[in-house]
Amino acid sequence: MRRARMTLAATVAGATLSLLGTGMASAGTGPAPTPQQRAANDAAGTAGTEAGNPLSAVASAAGVCSDAAQIGTTEYIYRGTETIASVRQFYSASCDKNYGYVWVWKSFLDQNINFNLTVGVWAYERNALVGQRTLFNTHAQEFWSNAADTADECTSGDGTINIPNYPEPLHTRTSKRC
Repeated sequence: MRRARMTLAATVAGATLSLLGTGMASAGTGPAPTPQQRAANDAAGTAGTEAGNPLSAVASAAGVCSDAAQIGTTEYIYRGTETIASVRQFYSASCDKNYGYVWVWKSFLDQNINFNLTVGVWAYERNALVGQRTLFNTHAQEFWSNAADTADECTSGDGTINIPNYPEPLHTRTSKRC
């Protein structure tokens, strides 16, 4: 009987530890780039990619740390039923910073429409867009936010496209990371 109680106690304690996990996840935590992601980024060189290459020329100009890896979901900006952009959030462990990322789809760019774009990291506790970068009258494809000092906050990647003469801004956020 005593052995059964000890086994039950050990099982309950183990289950409790499993539920608690080994640490607290926060917006700034996430896996380092996988070997496959590193290889893909290396292969892309300084070119941008839909998945987000922190080694790209645009990322470098924005000051993105080279070890930045995606955290959270990928979300999409739509104009009606047309997908026009992907939005992601990245985290750099070496810099302890978050970044927003927007990749505008070629099918939209092929329509030769210039637009205004804002990218950043939404900080829920501040109710504010941090690391915001806005470009006006652009036709570019790849956009990185400035570094956001939000690693210990609940955050999302955030992207907005404003198209001239379109009735409203087109916007989305990635999943909330805490």
